[in-house]
Amino acid sequence: MTAHDRIRETVTGNDVVLYMKGTKAMPQCGFSSRVAGVLNYMGVDYQDVNVLADEEIRQGIKDYADWPTIPQLYVKGEFVGGCDIVTEMTLSGELDALFDQKGITYDREAANKIREANA
Repeated sequence: MTAHDRIRETVTGNDVVLYMKGTKAMPQCGFSSRVAGVLNYMGVDYQDVNVLADEEIRQGIKDYADWPTIPQLYVKGEFVGGCDIVTEMTLSGELDALFDQKGITYDREAANKIREANA
């Protein structure tokens, strides 16, 4: 199975997937830590994929989304964005709207607290 096939299987087989450096329990870069921190705080159930553990996946995910950086967030098989986009979407409420639209369970109160803390 190619890296592209493995990636496609992961993003279509899980509601929310974060390709990141490290794991959700132990991120190994600041950008990955920020996105994982948002998802963890909001109580989102997501699959983390540590790109540092597999060079084929590390390069393959960049090619798959035609996006040059990691982390990369996928919701219901669709690429959402990297750290800056996810941060902006969280602060604007767009991430909540996307989760609502896609039927993803999350803690709305936690999402509001993130916005309050960054107002």
